[in-house]
Amino acid sequence: MEAGFSTLDYIVFSVYAVVIVAVGLWVSRSKTGAQKTAQEYFLADKSLTWWAVGASLIAANISAEHFIGTSGSGFAIGLGIAAYEWIAAITLIIVAKYFLPVFLKNGIYTMPQFLESRFDKRVSTAFAVFWLLVYVFVNLTSVSYLGALALEKIMGVPLQYGIIGLLVFSGIYSIYGGLTAVAWTDVVQVIVLIAGGLVTTFLALEAVGDGAGVFAGMANLYEAAREHFVMVIPKGEIMIPDGVGGLKDAYQDLPGVAVVLGAMWLTNLGYWGFNQYIIQKGLAAKSIEDAKRGLIFAGYLKILIPLLVVIPGIAAWVLINKSTPEELSVMLNVPFEQIGTIDKSDEAYPWLLKNFVPAGIRGLAFAALAAAIVSSLASMINSTSTIFTMDIYKVYFQPHATNNQLVRSGRLVAVVALFIAMLVAPQLASLDQVFQYIQEYTGYIYPGVVAVFCMGLFWRQITGNAALWTAIATIPAGIVFKVLYPEMPFLLRMGYVFIILLLIASVISFTEKKTHTNPAFKEKGVGSKSLTASYIFFALGLISTILGILFLNDFESIGFESIYMMASLFIMLGVILYTNVKMKTADPKSLTIDPVLFNTATPFNIGAAGIILIVGLLYYFFWM
Repeated sequence: MEAGFSTLDYIVFSVYAVVIVAVGLWVSRSKTGAQKTAQEYFLADKSLTWWAVGASLIAANISAEHFIGTSGSGFAIGLGIAAYEWIAAITLIIVAKYFLPVFLKNGIYTMPQFLESRFDKRVSTAFAVFWLLVYVFVNLTSVSYLGALALEKIMGVPLQYGIIGLLVFSGIYSIYGGLTAVAWTDVVQVIVLIAGGLVTTFLALEAVGDGAGVFAGMANLYEAAREHFVMVIPKGEIMIPDGVGGLKDAYQDLPGVAVVLGAMWLTNLGYWGFNQYIIQKGLAAKSIEDAKRGLIFAGYLKILIPLLVVIPGIAAWVLINKSTPEELSVMLNVPFEQIGTIDKSDEAYPWLLKNFVPAGIRGLAFAALAAAIVSSLASMINSTSTIFTMDIYKVYFQPHATNNQLVRSGRLVAVVALFIAMLVAPQLASLDQVFQYIQEYTGYIYPGVVAVFCMGLFWRQITGNAALWTAIATIPAGIVFKVLYPEMPFLLRMGYVFIILLLIASVISFTEKKTHTNPAFKEKGVGSKSLTASYIFFALGLISTILGILFLNDFESIGFESIYMMASLFIMLGVILYTNVKMKTADPKSLTIDPVLFNTATPFNIGAAGIILIVGLLYYFFWM
């Protein structure tokens, strides 16, 4: 492909870049003679309103992995990839109601800090190292690579220079201003990325509709690519590029009902509930109510995201596969050689931008893409520095560090992370769908993250040793399953690993002798809501297990075995609620949580019900 930017595009994009840096530096400026405190640098001085929390969450989340990676998966697989977005919308309700209020009540800066207060330094350090490795070697590298891929395909910028440019640009204001700069520029970025994304979707549908309008384009898109509008993908029905010149079964990436019953929940709970660069936005909220409302707002934006990133990928597939080269040349009024081809799935979105978005508007659309990339990189950089500073540097090197030393440490480690990402990112060039690379490799830690955090939050019996050994076993268990069952989809592998980790945590917790009195103990448990709920979860777990045994062979082709993970989750919830009430002793560091903390106002409840209804209808219409 040749570069497709006009002078007007460069002007529009340059104005965006200047505005973002200016806003970031302005909002994070310090008063004359005053130094930034750790709370200002890492938690934006707890000043974010609900709409800033929601906007910043989505801006941090929506990145090149969506505009480039998810569009690429939309091109290859179809609407099924939207499961990550729509399940996430429901996950945000759970996080807002049950997780975030506890973190805010306990004044948490980082997720490892919570683990230290609930367990001990060993557990917090293990997860701090996990997150640092994921942020630097998976998130920063993949997002900067995908962004640079777009720069290369649209503007002709060499890949390595694009990687360096994006990392440096996002580092300029995030390293200087901390979370304040990141969060408030995100408010601007999310407006740009949604507006620009909608423009690209509109123009792509116009092209598919032969100029008859967006609704005609959507109808044509559905007719021409009906097999792409399926949420539950059976085994052996859709073959996609494997990145090395061959084909693979799309079931490997999205194994049937596992997106509803299985480890898709682990991916989303781990990402939205316990991932530092995401949850940090909620921790910076002005109040618990602002945090809850912000997450509901983000949930509605997540429902919208597939319209911005998946539909364009499907449109690109239709345009390039259902049109002849001559038809494309006539449609665009340019020689076919100038239009180019899509050699990798992840080139779909840049191909659309280059060919179907006119000059000037192309600059806006690319600014939207850049906004998504830069906002995510900035959040990752800030969270990397936060975890290293608060959970490594302050704990092991300078326990009595001043605010100035903490901020300086944060800035230094951010620079180091940028340099590492610059070196590693080009190595991803051999992949066809980088979005799936991100999901699979973060999937090695999410089963352990969800098990340890959820048990730590709500189970009085789990001990520090149980949490530590669960953390230690997480990655090796994932590797063993990968070696023994290389053909098993990673979402199914994650489910089995999660079951094993629940067993490890439970066995160690129950075998360790405890002397601390359980403050919630009720000998008879009469009238206890927890006890009643435990019986319901035990029944759900038993029913799910029986269904799995009876119907596994009949529905093996749609990943029905994932119901075993759901059964294990139900049973574990039953165990947690039952033992919290019926066991006389508990771990001395277990949390006592006031149930009032989980109360939600009517607007929250209505908003949550709306999200569940919309997602339910979407799955109903596009099930199979």
